Amino acid sequence: MGDPPSPTAALVTVVAADEQAATDGIPVDVDRWAALAHAALDAAGAHGELTLTFVDRAEIAALNAEHLGKDGPTDVLSFPLDAEADADAPSQRGVPVLLGDVVVCPAVAVDQAGAHAGTVDDELALLVVHGVLPVLGHDHAEPGETAAMRARELDLLQAHHWHGPPPSGFRQEHGS
Repeated sequence: MGDPPSPTAALVTVVAADEQAATDGIPVDVDRWAALAHAALDAAGAHGELTLTFVDRAEIAALNAEHLGKDGPTDVLSFPLDAEADADAPSQRGVPVLLGDVVVCPAVAVDQAGAHAGTVDDELALLVVHGVLPVLGHDHAEPGETAAMRARELDLLQAHHWHGPPPSGFRQEHGS
């Protein structure tokens, strides 16, 4: 018998989809990664809805150019939406709070896993958690913010991905 759901579990919804083109598609367990995103949101006491979408290189490159002005594909993008929403008010007039969107590119995850998290599985887990944290108000623009965000990532991965300490090959920073 598993743990009982937390009191906020019903207040968090993760809508996940694999929208990779067949030519660039890397198999992903959408339900598994949605559960990890849900656990990260639930751990923060978040209320609302998050979308988690897995896309191919072309799509994430287009989003990267449109929203960040950067060329080429990246691994994960976060788009917080109702960042100013009252965390104690899960809905306004019956409309759920839209927490934001997280977009992950599994093909980039595969490319960088060896020099980053160590395995593709750990890379995808890191990217999902790394993508959820800005939706919860975390940032990594300044060194102090980066340290706090990495500490939170590690806590969430230990609690909800590995269920213990990280494997020896895991790195949060990209290798050279």
